Amino acid sequence: MANGILIIDKPQDWTSMDVCARLRRCLGERRIGHAGTLDPMATGVLPVLLGRAAKALNFLPDTDKEYTAAFRLGERRDTGDIIGQVVEESPAPVSQEALEAALP
Repeated sequence: MANGILIIDKPQDWTSMDVCARLRRCLGERRIGHAGTLDPMATGVLPVLLGRAAKALNFLPDTDKEYTAAFRLGERRDTGDIIGQVVEESPAPVSQEALEAALP
């Protein structure tokens, strides 16, 4: 029986539930929960609570997620994300000053 918290560096293309399912098989522990859903495309920190510690999920603070992202100007994809097919390309000449002015 495993009890405690694991901090997992979630790989891309795995859901948060994929991580929990894999841990259930590896550890033989049914009571596993995660503290925050990460999109399948996202990588990063996923706290996973095991055994008796899983009961603490309800007491953890609900905080906002923070993403670091990269983007390509002048490209549109059919899914709206990097995994889709490019459906339109256009030159996007943008100065750094104009980009920084648009960010706020």
